[in-house]
Amino acid sequence: MNVTKSNFNELSKEDLYQILRLRTEVFVVEQNCPYQECDNLDHQSLHYFFKEKGTVIAYLRIIPPTQGFVKIGRVVVAKNQRQNGYGILIMKAAIKDCFQQYSDATIKISAQQYLHRFYTDLGFQSTGKEYLEDGIPHQEMIYKSV
Repeated sequence: MNVTKSNFNELSKEDLYQILRLRTEVFVVEQNCPYQECDNLDHQSLHYFFKEKGTVIAYLRIIPPTQGFVKIGRVVVAKNQRQNGYGILIMKAAIKDCFQQYSDATIKISAQQYLHRFYTDLGFQSTGKEYLEDGIPHQEMIYKSV
């Protein structure tokens, strides 16, 4: 399965709808966390997603560098597709592209703490900064190119 990569203006209305639906389904409904999901960062981001039978099943976005950091965020996989490796595949594609496009930048993520091992297995390291974001324990993690 190939990852689709699009800037905001290239997203079809249907893809954008499905991306926002998946993000809301997981981050707001499943995690019981009412927050403003549309945060005005999508317009400047590069969007990565997998589709199966026309439906977006995994997604993330890359926010261009600010202060030397490229940010990967909104990493999500549909509940019925977890354990199929899509999270790993989409993260590896994003990490590779980050270093191709922004070779001198460090990647930063805001990871939910229960996903610590998932991200460390991909090469991220905790900065030690832990915090609550919308009532959910998170930690700041970085990935440096070698």
